[in-house]
Amino acid sequence: MIKYLGGNQLTLLQSGAEYFPALEAAIDQAQHHVYLESYIFAHDAAGQRIGAALVRAAQRGVACHLVIDGYGAQDYPAIALEALRKAGVSALVYRPHISPWRFPRQHLRRMHRKLAVIDHLNAFVGGINIIADHPDIPPQFDYAVRVEGPLVRIILHEMQNLHARLSWAQLRRPREIKTKPIPDPTQAGTMRAAFVLRSSLRHRRDIERAYLRAIGKARKEIILANPYFLPGRRFRKALLHAASRGVTVKLLLQGRVEFRLVQYASRALYKQLLSAGIEIYEYQPSILHAKVAVIDGCWATVGSSNIDPTSLFLSREGNIVAFDQRFATALHASLNTAISNDARQITSDYLHNDLWLNRLLQWLSYSGVRRLAGWVGYGREME
Repeated sequence: MIKYLGGNQLTLLQSGAEYFPALEAAIDQAQHHVYLESYIFAHDAAGQRIGAALVRAAQRGVACHLVIDGYGAQDYPAIALEALRKAGVSALVYRPHISPWRFPRQHLRRMHRKLAVIDHLNAFVGGINIIADHPDIPPQFDYAVRVEGPLVRIILHEMQNLHARLSWAQLRRPREIKTKPIPDPTQAGTMRAAFVLRSSLRHRRDIERAYLRAIGKARKEIILANPYFLPGRRFRKALLHAASRGVTVKLLLQGRVEFRLVQYASRALYKQLLSAGIEIYEYQPSILHAKVAVIDGCWATVGSSNIDPTSLFLSREGNIVAFDQRFATALHASLNTAISNDARQITSDYLHNDLWLNRLLQWLSYSGVRRLAGWVGYGREME
């Protein structure tokens, strides 16, 4: 059961253009500590910008902690990581060694979260990695949430636990910095929200269950945006049941090909979904990276979790779930604008006119993903 906390203020941030300046400004105002986690931490303009902010904070005595993923950030130069450490940033890599001798499931257990906490005052949760947008195409369509209020402490606790475990495992003690005790976060607003995790021990299915409960209670409308949409049988069944009881279900999915196997496999589900009356839209201008949903104009989630076996059953993920009409309305308006202005609706006629070769590739891709899911122990979820 989700435990909502009141007294929070949630601010929706769209794309890196809004997220990076807000994150950098918060780090520059830090007085006590900074915790930052990112699946990708690129050595580009965005990575150098946030890295420089961490260095500035560390040099003025702020305890700075960074965790990046060993696969997602594998291209981050070792010399740049060591420079952060020499500047006083406690920088750690989650599962840095990708051995061919390990069981395949271990390769897919990644730290996929995108989180930050600064001084008990601000937290950032979302799907935006520390990487600059490609200069030749519009920015990625993605979201983050700035959190102020009591929920910040819950997010901080989870980040501190992960950083402590990695520090112990990698024998890297963070630099000791004496700081004054920081008071608990005070109420910053009136919004009720929760921080929902997916991890391999206590929170194995929490994010999936949060979605399923909200979908099961939907009465009017579900809008779900996700780039890697390969739901298991329970998730598909929940959406189909919602549509059958008269709920308007809209899916905003990836239009540009990023990973062919995943995209073709996802499109293999279109016929079943369309037959049930579910509306499908594919985002066109750039890469869709948002992992968000709005249900009945009052329930909303923003985070890092895709709707696929890797995110729902293997990776470390983190989502904000809000039960607040104002926040849900803001996200709803943004998604509706994208659907109306930047998406192509997929219809049964479109599928009927699709080339037979594409349909074959979709079937083969979905079969391949099912085999992969079975290989790592989650084949039943794809049935």
